[in-house]
Order: sequence, then structure tokens, then C-alpha cells
Amino acid sequence: MALKERIGTVVSDKMDKTVVVAVINRYPHPTYQKIVSRTTRYKAHDPENTCVLGDRVKIRETRPLSAHKRWAIEEILNKKSQAKEVKK
Repeated sequence: MALKERIGTVVSDKMDKTVVVAVINRYPHPTYQKIVSRTTRYKAHDPENTCVLGDRVKIRETRPLSAHKRWAIEEILNKKSQAKEVKK
């Protein structure tokens, strides 16, 4: 059995060892054939807390790790820069 994989963007990293990843699914509407976007949010396991807000990541399906966490970070595709502006 092949494990499912998704690519999405980290939208929350406030929890310990967990990130929320938003995956955008685009499909044509069955009647009108207009492209419709649907966003699904997955809680994914990040054991080293390496992901930050805005990172593009690949997640994979795993066994249930908590009440809502069934995905794990497989790799970080695009790392958002860590540079922060200092306001004066």
C-alpha cells in the first residue's frame, strides 16, 4: 500500500513538534468547468521544530500520532528566509 503525499505551505508553527500545513486542491467544477480551489489544513509531525511559517513542505501519511495528527514532514522544499527586519 502506497502512502499518500501532499505538498503545501506551513501556515502555523506555534505548537511543539507540530505544524499546520495548508494544501490547495484545484479541480474543475463538475457542471460549469470553472477551476475551483479548495484548501485543506493538515496537522503534521515536525520532531525537530525545523519548519517555520511560509515554508513549502512535502508531507506523508503516517500512523495516528495524536487525536488529529496523521501526517509527518518528509522534506522541506523551499525554506523561507530567517532574516527579520529591525524597526527603528
